[in-house]
This record gives sequence, C-alpha cells and structure tokens, in this order.
Amino acid sequence: MNLFEIDYIWIFLLILPVVAFMYAAVGHGGASGYLALMALFSFAPDTMKPTALLLNLFVAAISFIHYAKSGYFNKKLFLSFAIASIPLAFVGGLIEVDASIYKKVLAVLLIFAILKMLNVFGKESDTIKDVKVWQGLSIGGVIGFFSGLIGIGGGIILSPVILLMKWGKMKEAAAVSALFIWVNSAAAMGGQLSSGVKIDVQAFLLVGIAVLGGFLGGYLGSKKFNNQGLRYMLAFVLFIACIKLFLT
Repeated sequence: MNLFEIDYIWIFLLILPVVAFMYAAVGHGGASGYLALMALFSFAPDTMKPTALLLNLFVAAISFIHYAKSGYFNKKLFLSFAIASIPLAFVGGLIEVDASIYKKVLAVLLIFAILKMLNVFGKESDTIKDVKVWQGLSIGGVIGFFSGLIGIGGGIILSPVILLMKWGKMKEAAAVSALFIWVNSAAAMGGQLSSGVKIDVQAFLLVGIAVLGGFLGGYLGSKKFNNQGLRYMLAFVLFIACIKLFLT
C-alpha cells in the first residue's frame, strides 16, 4: 500500500478521523466505515482487511476504556457472545475471499452500519432479558466468523441485536460491542498473520490519525454526547460506498 499513489489521499485523511470519532462515540471501532472509505478511494482489496483490523484494535480499545470507566460494561453479556466469536473470528481471518465476493458481502454488512448511524436500532427497552447459552454461542459464532472473513469487529451487527432482543441498554450494548470488536479484531488479525499477510508500515500512519478522532468520540460518546448531523453525513458516505461496492 502506497498512500501517496492514491488519488485525493488528503481528503481520505481528513475524513478518516471523523469516521473514527462517530464510531467510537457509539462504542464501535469503525472497521465498516474504514472499509467503506478505502473502497471509495480505490484501495487494493488485499490491503483493506488487515488495515481495517489494525485501526479497529486501537479505536475500539479507546472506546471500550471510556465506556468501561463510566460503568457501562456488562461482563456476563460480553462473555455470552465472545466465547464462540473469538475462535471463529480467527478462522475467518485465515480465509481469503475473492475480491468480487468480498465487495458484495461488505456492501451487505454496510447496510447494518447505515441503519445504526440512522438510529434505526436506537430504541431501548425497559425490560431486559437474559441471553440464553445457545443464543450467545450461535449469534457470537456467526458474527465472529464473518467479522474475521471481512475484516470488521462485528460490533455494528452485535449492538443492534442486543437492543432488538432486549438483552441490554444502549450504553451497555456500546461497552460490550467495543470489547467484542477488539477481541474479534485481534483474533482475525492473528488469522491474517498466520496466513502470511503482512501489515504495511504506512498503515500505522492511518492509526495515528484515526486515534485522534477515536479518543474524542469515545470520551464524548460515553458522556451522552450526540450529534445527529454528523451521523447523517457518515450514513451518506457509507451509502455511497455501499452502492459502489455493489456495482464493482
């Protein structure tokens, strides 16, 4: 990956921290957003997955620390999904997907990100239910596998599921999803490295830029920050990337 050979890379570098900010604010690492941006700017498919996972590790960690310090982390809820997701994320990380199939699967997963940013899954329930063992293992395993396969942490899927199934409050879902993203990204990265994938040194430049936005987003998000305008802007960017992925 040579950043300096990418057209309009300076625009990408300006948008990247905004994406990290918005995702961290809702307890996510932002991999689906990073992948969408990389698709828009025509990054090579073989560099997109490891780069997104690397960015996820840093931004999701920052987001989790902020939410955990604010007292929103539910360990039992996290373990319900993580037990199965971690090994299957590693397996998914080992598998290389054909570029055309990869883009289509990513486009479908971006729909979850768009709906999340539009607060379609934003309603909380007053009645919280316990996750059954089989539910946690099956849902966590499926999300973990596709997370490793595509290069996302899976929080953008898990968080809506937690809210829809009434397994937790919004802030709890954010805290659990942040750590869920981190462990899945780490497992998937392990699978990538085991399969011989190399991390480009220039990817760490992107990490530094994303961390700036992620730190601020995680802090303000855990303190009840909300900026609907930026969410709509991000949803629009994701929508454009989704269309491009379907058409290419």
